[in-house]
Amino acid sequence: MQIIRREFLALSGLALAAPSIATMAQAQAGPKLTQILRKDLEGQGDVVQETVVSIVEFPPGAAAPWHMHPGAQELLHVIEGNLVVEIEGKGSTLLKAGEPGIIPAELVHLARNESASANGKALVVHSRAAKDKPLIVVVKK
Repeated sequence: MQIIRREFLALSGLALAAPSIATMAQAQAGPKLTQILRKDLEGQGDVVQETVVSIVEFPPGAAAPWHMHPGAQELLHVIEGNLVVEIEGKGSTLLKAGEPGIIPAELVHLARNESASANGKALVVHSRAAKDKPLIVVVKK
């Protein structure tokens, strides 16, 4: 009987903690990137060889890790919610729905959704001069 009671108490405690664990896991989930176009551009010579267009969805509290794009500038347009874009050593900017942002190539940066309840979504365009380099390099988490 004592073993059953101990297991019941452990399971009851788990059932009470599960919702808060799920909330913590959701807040720590990273953004979801859906690539919608990857195309070599014609008539650009070596200036822009490829453009990659993606939709990035940020759940509440989600952030991309510190990263950079070798040889690729990043243009983003916030579609939904608010996103904070931070460039290492240059501060941060709050972008609201409908606002654009640009991040020059080679700069370490991140984007995050600081809302505890609202999703954030952005259209992101990377224009790459060198396709032989990786598009994203994670610098630190």
